[in-house]
Amino acid sequence: MRVFIAIDIDGKTRAALGSLESDIEGLAKEAGVRKGDVKWVRPEAIHLTLKFIGEVDDKSVAEICNIVKNVACSYNGFEIDIESVGYFGGRSATVLWVGTGQGSDELRRLQKDLDGQLSEAGWPMETREFAGHLTLCRIRNSKAGEKLAKISQQYKDFKLGVISADSITVYQSELKPEGPVYTVLGDYKLG
Repeated sequence: MRVFIAIDIDGKTRAALGSLESDIEGLAKEAGVRKGDVKWVRPEAIHLTLKFIGEVDDKSVAEICNIVKNVACSYNGFEIDIESVGYFGGRSATVLWVGTGQGSDELRRLQKDLDGQLSEAGWPMETREFAGHLTLCRIRNSKAGEKLAKISQQYKDFKLGVISADSITVYQSELKPEGPVYTVLGDYKLG
């Protein structure tokens, strides 16, 4: 099964992200971006990923959950500001996201500790620098990516709100034609 670890977000934040997506999608449509050029993430599927593990066998799930539980116990809950629309990619965006502000240092420490302990148990360390973010969409076309990169500049000072990082969740991800389906395998309170 495919597994990843994330911090879940509340319903109010999901609703605000859905509204933001609608605004940006409207601007993208006005700019000539076609529907098939962009895959928007359903607000109910948005989360703050700490680690994507990928395919694991069933017996590894218990070990992953134990590691996550141990890491969670050693951290107190904290708040994270959700702000500023940005993107991955060069001149042409490949992923549009909302980033993290205040609370990012604690988030990075938590992610680094989690990644390190999983690495000691045999799962590879992340090779890229961790950047806390909530993915809004994935872009399939470079022309659309250039347009969305420009649109994102209008939201660089955007402030969405604050989320509470009070637990870490281990998810199973099943890929379906209508989009991924996430199942909670374990949820562990911080502190």
